[in-house]
Amino acid sequence: MTEDRGSPGPSGGAVNFERLEVFQRAYRLSLEVHRASLDFPDIEQRVLADQLRRASKSVCANLAEGFARQAHSKAEFRRFISMALGSAEEMRVWVRYCLDLGYVDEPRWRSWRDEYQEVAKMLHGLSRKAKA
Repeated sequence: MTEDRGSPGPSGGAVNFERLEVFQRAYRLSLEVHRASLDFPDIEQRVLADQLRRASKSVCANLAEGFARQAHSKAEFRRFISMALGSAEEMRVWVRYCLDLGYVDEPRWRSWRDEYQEVAKMLHGLSRKAKA
């Protein structure tokens, strides 16, 4: 995946969700979380690790689905951005559990926490742009 923010579409935004900087960042983070969660204990593979993987992917999936709907409804786009934002904030809870249960070390936890906070800020900004 490139760092290219994409050529602007007719409304001045990216022409597809994959070119959104927030999607690229969330996707890279989701892959990192997914790979790390595969090393969690067996007892957590169906619980915490699974929830972690689903929530991290939800950020990306909601962005993609919302992007597809924006041509028909800005309100729908904002609704999906809101769901992506909820998943990003949810991830901050799950990664805290990972730290407190000893499945990730403090530097990894801090990195994930900070990255999801940044993704949330970017989603807030995208939502504000969608209102304009």
